[in-house]
Amino acid sequence: MKNVLVLCTGNSCRSQMAHGYLQALQPKPLAKIYSAGIETHGLNPEAVAIMKEDGIDISGHTSNHVDEYAGIPWDFIITVCDHAKENCPFIPADGAERLHHNFSDPSKLKGSPEARHTAFENTRNEIRDYCRKFIAEKLAG
Repeated sequence: MKNVLVLCTGNSCRSQMAHGYLQALQPKPLAKIYSAGIETHGLNPEAVAIMKEDGIDISGHTSNHVDEYAGIPWDFIITVCDHAKENCPFIPADGAERLHHNFSDPSKLKGSPEARHTAFENTRNEIRDYCRKFIAEKLAG
């Protein structure tokens, strides 16, 4: 069983969505999925809602700091925002493959509820596509 860490700034939105998809879309248990932030901002309710619309329940997730997972032998570390990639403390992970994709942060959008919903939906769909590809190429392949 592989260990996958999804890392973002606050572990509230994008990393939580990726965590949810990486867990739910595995055809069989291939990896244990963790998500963390370089800070903890709590679980974003709009992220929970947009994932629920796609049948993924992340309401039981917690916002965790990367230091909480010290000592886990990582196979993959995925950063999902530029800020986390640039400011992440050193994570000792000999042999871990480090991947990066900067997903837009829908929680930063100021606008109507409809505009915010669309932003969350677009980011969610982008993350879902990335996670499907990651599972196919890195875990199942």
